[in-house]
Amino acid sequence: MRILVTGSQGFIGKNLIVHLNEKDYFSVLTFTRKNSLNELQALVNQADFIIHLAGENRPKDESAFNIVNKELTQLLCDAIRTSERKIPLILASSIQTEEHNPYGKSKLAAEKVVETLANETNNAVYIYRLPGVFGKWCKPNYNSVVATFCHNVAHNLPLQINDKLLSLRLVYIDDVVLDFIRVIKQVNEGISMPEVTPEYSVTLGELAEQIYAFQNCRTNLISENVGTGFVHALYSTYMSYLSPEQFSYNLPKYDDERGRFVEMLKTKDSGQFSFFTAHPNVTRGSHYHHSKSEKFLVIKGSACFKFRNIITDEIFEILITDSEPRVVDTIPGWAHEITNVGEEEIIVMLWANELFNQDFPDTIKAKV
Repeated sequence: MRILVTGSQGFIGKNLIVHLNEKDYFSVLTFTRKNSLNELQALVNQADFIIHLAGENRPKDESAFNIVNKELTQLLCDAIRTSERKIPLILASSIQTEEHNPYGKSKLAAEKVVETLANETNNAVYIYRLPGVFGKWCKPNYNSVVATFCHNVAHNLPLQINDKLLSLRLVYIDDVVLDFIRVIKQVNEGISMPEVTPEYSVTLGELAEQIYAFQNCRTNLISENVGTGFVHALYSTYMSYLSPEQFSYNLPKYDDERGRFVEMLKTKDSGQFSFFTAHPNVTRGSHYHHSKSEKFLVIKGSACFKFRNIITDEIFEILITDSEPRVVDTIPGWAHEITNVGEEEIIVMLWANELFNQDFPDTIKAKV
């Protein structure tokens, strides 16, 4: 299927084309500002589906709103008529059509143009009234506050917030693209007005606070809940604004005669991750916990884990090598220690179910 994308070099266009090119059943045609209007008809004639993203957001002259948003849409619809084919069309409109500003009026006029095409020819038309779209490759300091905030925080630039309580309606770029592709695969005749889901609502103050928390995780090592939902999408967006020299960062390390201990990542409610090393014949641990539990994974070398029940004095040992990935749990009420029984340094990954608290460490020295 040949997909014609207008405005293909814009934020949504770039993301869309990357997704389309990942599918071997799509072939992409593009129309950009570098193309002349004379080329539009030939591109339309080749197309099996059209996604009309081209638009004017912040022109120097307000007349450009009407020229680009309405008149280009009209030329596109005329080209579909001239092709004498029904070519399904997606129009990227805006929730600004509900406002009485020049941009919103021009997008509403574009909607009327495609509605006329659908009513007169029964051509399939999909009108997306998009709220603010955010994600990677969006231009900062242009028309996206999310892009501007992410860029500025990533580069230690100040944020200008006039109203912390101002609420934003947002959708994530990947959700927009996936819904476009869904529509391409399930064409219906006539006019449709799909909505991208999920839609998020966040205030400017909440947005800034969350982005600063992403930045701070490199120093306090505490990760935000970035696995799902809005925070997941916003975190991916923020990370995309880091420059290459920011792709890595140092971690605190603690060296002594036994080896090295390094904390890597902490979570708000699911513990923390770290690793340690131990030289040959060195023993680490020799303590117990009342509530804390840990998981150990030997990445390199051979280690003997010893346990003693602090009430019954029952003893238990486990020999672990790096040849077979195997997790060893520490159990509350059991003193434990780990000894390097090999001839080379051991490296052990460690997860603890709670963050280390210097004032309440829940770590009591005890021999095994």
